[in-house]
Parts: sequence; structure tokens; C-alpha cells
Amino acid sequence: MDTKPLAVDGYLDTVPTPGDAPGTARFQLIVSPTDDAVDDVIRSCTTGDPRIAYVLLTEIQPGDPLHVAGFLTQPDNQAEPSRLTVDALEVLATAPARALQEMVLDRFGDYIVVFDADTDAVPVFTALGQWVGMAAHPDAISTLIENHERVNGGDA
Repeated sequence: MDTKPLAVDGYLDTVPTPGDAPGTARFQLIVSPTDDAVDDVIRSCTTGDPRIAYVLLTEIQPGDPLHVAGFLTQPDNQAEPSRLTVDALEVLATAPARALQEMVLDRFGDYIVVFDADTDAVPVFTALGQWVGMAAHPDAISTLIENHERVNGGDA
């Protein structure tokens, strides 16, 4: 078996599962070296660190971006997939879908705004997902939309 140190950023593909022994976990990490889905690599990962296993099994959800480090093991049989044994894990952010559970989406005609109780700032997008800008507070949403329509000829 060939073993090499490896650190990668990726996101969870599915919900992590308990490993074969207590205090262990298994999970799939999607690594996108070029940010193009065609180049995505699925890394099979395990951890024997009970603290990491606990976080994986109780706090982390699919889509959460992670930074992991450990040792990549390539079995002698090349037909078997390599496995990353993780001994360090950092949650880089909360997955967008998870973050949206704590926010409220509202529609302003052809625009979508995202209200977050933790901040006055309000992100504004077109209904098709194009970024419009950040309103400093809810009262500034209309002005931001009017400016966007004036610059873009009314195209939302």
C-alpha cells in the first residue's frame, strides 16, 4: 500500500455514516479542482478520531464545504479506490441550502431578496439568480432595484 499526506477542500456529497468501530465515521467528499463539475472527484474518506467523527455525525450536512487533511492510501490492487483517512477537519462555511433555512426569501416583482435576522444587509438577486447587489438595510431595497433597472434597461 502506498500512503501520502493530502489536504483538500471539498464538500460533503451525502450524510456521513458511522464507521465499523465506535468513534469512527465514513463520508464522501466532492473535490472540484477546477470548479467545473466535469472535473469533480469523489474521495472516499474515513476518520478514526472520535472528535472528528462526532462533528461529522452530528453537525455537518451535505453541501457543507470542508477542508480536510490526512493520509491518502492507495491499495496494492489498483482496481480498489483510494481512501483518505482524515485526521484534521475544518468547516469552511455552512452549505447555502442550510443557511437558507435560517433566512427568509421574499419576492419584489422580478427580484428575490434574502432577509437574515443576524444582519440588516439584504442580498438582492433577479428571479433568474443574477446578482443585483447588497442593500445596506431593508429600506434601501427599492433604490437598489431601481438603479439596477435603470442601468440594465429594465431587464430583471
